[in-house]
Amino acid sequence: PCTSWLADAYWDNITELDKLTNFHGLMNSFEQYPRDWHLWYTNATPEKAMLPGEWENACNEMQRMLIVRSLRQDRVAFCVTSFIVSNLGSRFVEPPVLNMKLVMEDSSPRTPLVFILSPGVDPTSALLQLAEHTGMAQRFHALSLGQGQAPIAARLLREGVSQGHWVFLANCHLSLSWMPNLDKLVEQLQVAEPHPSFRLWLSSSPHPDFPISILQASIKMTTEPPKGLKANMTRLYQLMTEAQFSRCAKPAKYKKLLFALCFFHSVLLERKKFLQLGWNIIYGFNDSDFEVSENLLSLYLDEYEETPWDALKYLIAGVNYGGHGHVTDDWDRRLLTTYINDYFCDQALSTPFHRLSVLEAYFIPKDGSLASYKEYISMLPGMDPPEAFGQHPNADVASQITEARTLFETLLSLQPQITPARAGSQSREEKVLELAADVKQKIPEMIDYEGTRKLLAMDPSPLNVVLLQEIQRYNKLMETILSSLTDLEKGIQGLIVMSTSLEEIFNCIFDAHVPPLWGKAYPSQKPLASWTRDLATRVEQFELWASRARPPVIFWLSGFTFPTGFLTAVLQSSARQNNIPVDNLSWEFIVSTVDDSNLVYPPKDGVWVRGLYLEGAGWDRKNSCLVEAEPMQLVCPMPTIHFRPTESRKKSAKGMYSCPCYYYPNRAGSSDRSSFVIGIDLRSGTMTSDHWIKRGTALLMSLD
Repeated sequence: PCTSWLADAYWDNITELDKLTNFHGLMNSFEQYPRDWHLWYTNATPEKAMLPGEWENACNEMQRMLIVRSLRQDRVAFCVTSFIVSNLGSRFVEPPVLNMKLVMEDSSPRTPLVFILSPGVDPTSALLQLAEHTGMAQRFHALSLGQGQAPIAARLLREGVSQGHWVFLANCHLSLSWMPNLDKLVEQLQVAEPHPSFRLWLSSSPHPDFPISILQASIKMTTEPPKGLKANMTRLYQLMTEAQFSRCAKPAKYKKLLFALCFFHSVLLERKKFLQLGWNIIYGFNDSDFEVSENLLSLYLDEYEETPWDALKYLIAGVNYGGHGHVTDDWDRRLLTTYINDYFCDQALSTPFHRLSVLEAYFIPKDGSLASYKEYISMLPGMDPPEAFGQHPNADVASQITEARTLFETLLSLQPQITPARAGSQSREEKVLELAADVKQKIPEMIDYEGTRKLLAMDPSPLNVVLLQEIQRYNKLMETILSSLTDLEKGIQGLIVMSTSLEEIFNCIFDAHVPPLWGKAYPSQKPLASWTRDLATRVEQFELWASRARPPVIFWLSGFTFPTGFLTAVLQSSARQNNIPVDNLSWEFIVSTVDDSNLVYPPKDGVWVRGLYLEGAGWDRKNSCLVEAEPMQLVCPMPTIHFRPTESRKKSAKGMYSCPCYYYPNRAGSSDRSSFVIGIDLRSGTMTSDHWIKRGTALLMSLD
């Protein structure tokens, strides 16, 4: 039922839930009350809304949580929080304030104190203050680890232990090769007699190679970065002194632009909560980026009569936040530029209360004292609506779903690995054998590579070369899957030894994940069942193409392991056909307005491409342009697009949004393979292209 709004995965959850004792009849309820369920599903806070029919009274708090988990994963964290509060008390959900003095009093010369770093937070200044307070400022030695610093660190430690200094070794993750030595030094502390005032402070980003024994011997602290625009702005203004605030010779300009800069910095930090819709790569922007930009701002305003917009924007967004290896992704750089253009412009100075977002709450306040700015910030909303960033309300939903998934994965990883055999219940081994047999039976037949090669021998066109490469890759993948499943069965039956790689496959299949060994052919974030179905569909496309010895009319681009190779082949064919150099060709994109069933013949030039999804926007089929997504519509299927090779290289036309297309939802890709495939120009509709840039709008070839 309810196919128009209920995704298959959610219905799968309901059918599973219906099998549990207290939930018999839940499936029928969707047939009885489809409208009520739709209302509940689209409610902003379904965890507080009335459940349809008799379910409102039939469920306790835990059972309601299961219904929320099945249909609205994005609200799970809220349910869990209130469940913990009502059963354990609120102190389990509120992070404690870090009091370094108390931590210090708990420590001894033999216990290292480790700061586990999180982006945007640097403990150095707080530690310096503590040293001042405890009279250790004269005997406090800090060193940032990195190349060539190891001997100095060892010397500081030796002196510190004998003379009673505080030694602070920052950024241990930058010196992992030296960590085993540090490990030995910490071990010696346990038996030596260090000076009673000696303390060893360390800071490190979380890293699997950080020595576990140091962690076990030490007191560990972490500070969460402040959450929300208001908290970030408050922090930046608290760090500001009166002298800094009034140092510029053009105070009217400086104070306004300083506020815009603080807002810019906070937006960049906070955008990461939108995950893939926020940034392709999560960057650790920090206070020093802000401080350098703030210095540039006052210098350049002092120096020039006219506000040097271009220089300021280039230095701040292009060099300081975007340069020196900070922002490595071109699309992320485009986003930086879009924001800085909005905040650093003539209107920011000339228009009173210049708006910093579409919402009325965020603007540059009128000139005043440092205190007046702090007061304005204290009146900002406590929770940021997504629109404050130029995001759609759906963006919150998407990131909350990911948060819930992380929670589930953590819970799964904490399960006992050995299940006690209860009467009538399956052991882990039996369950895995059953699942493995199921996967094995769904793996398609090999495609006849030799036969296809002979068939196409007369026509070595670029497209046929691509077809043969794809067949080879898929055949190799299916061979790998079948042989590893056969080995797994033998291993479980005790016929061969279970190696660590078989162990890994065993655990993956039990948790319904795709074993990493199988994921090498092409990236995907699908769980095992839908990944297996997807594989069969992919192989089918090439099986048909091979057996008919002619390409399909419409290509399913996502089915290729290397879509870029395929697109290059299309350009090469077009170049040969029209006798022009391939380098002169670029793409023109025409989105189809008719149904696929009307596309009977391949286009004269180029290819029809189907199966893309739009994330962060909807598509208006009639007017063929981008529109806002519907509530809870996280992705929207895109109509077939004509990829047409063309010689005219025109600058991206007005009213067009250059939309990045990615292979799968992880836009950053992996270290050995990028996810970005091609930029596709789409008509931006009634909104500017900047609007879609901030929305993080992109095309995806496959979903998770």
